[in-house]
Amino acid sequence: MTVQNYKKLHAKIDIKLLRCAVAAADHGSFRRAAEALNIEQSTLSRLILQLEHATSTTIFNRSPSGVVASTSGSDFIRMARVVLEQIDEFGSSAHSPSRKGLLSVGFCTSLSAGGLRSNLLDFHRRFPQFRLSMLERRRSRLSTKLQNGTLDIAISTGKLPAAKCKSHTLWSERVLIALPDDHRLVDRDVVYWTDLRSETLLMSQYDPYWEFEDLVTSKLVSYDDRPKIERHDVSRSILKSLISMKLGLGLMLESDVGVRVPSIVFKELRDGAGATRVEFSAFWRGANENPALAHFLQLLGERYPALF
Repeated sequence: MTVQNYKKLHAKIDIKLLRCAVAAADHGSFRRAAEALNIEQSTLSRLILQLEHATSTTIFNRSPSGVVASTSGSDFIRMARVVLEQIDEFGSSAHSPSRKGLLSVGFCTSLSAGGLRSNLLDFHRRFPQFRLSMLERRRSRLSTKLQNGTLDIAISTGKLPAAKCKSHTLWSERVLIALPDDHRLVDRDVVYWTDLRSETLLMSQYDPYWEFEDLVTSKLVSYDDRPKIERHDVSRSILKSLISMKLGLGLMLESDVGVRVPSIVFKELRDGAGATRVEFSAFWRGANENPALAHFLQLLGERYPALF
């Protein structure tokens, strides 16, 4: 189901139904979801059936051991999360504290190294009169916070969904492959995308997950050449722990290397044209008159003059 179709459908779906569906997907059980929502299991089951009737979709596959989202249901649940996140964000924005003298920066990357870290350190040094508020979220939530004014600027790979704002590309980072220290590729001087063919690739479901999945598809066109992909609902730091447990390999960016795990080795990934890079961009609302944002954009303009 596309986002456009979902928005048309949303007009006739109660928000309570969406919360029930997301809870059932999270808990894998109608009983546990009903307990979490403090309603009867029979009520939740009836609401899910009502939702499936409204969408003409079997959202969940039922079994004695619980429920699992169907193929089309997984897409529906993903869209439902976006809608609920936006509703929750707009509701909380009315109660947000004063932001005078504050620069609110959203991101979905690492602060352990890289361009974002260096720019924030420079801003703090040059403009100590402004406080920094940092927010790490997935891009859908950063987009909502930009639109409702609770976020001044977002730094992210790719594009922000549905964000009507200004943007500029800033820097790029190399894509690295994270390997257990005893892996067969550790001693290679160069690791190519094609070397990943028989491997298991662990991916976080958080950004920049979509860029990484697109990279695998574009670099390894043949399905037979692609590694097996396992998706985990964990942060990049937890993903490193999984790699250190020798459960698979992981795609990382240069900024992820700042916090090292002793049993992990990072290698640059290349193809015939050389290193693979991912671009970072800044996003902000043109109507935002926060002086702190103006100074931060001034700093970015000095560092990346060709882009401004």
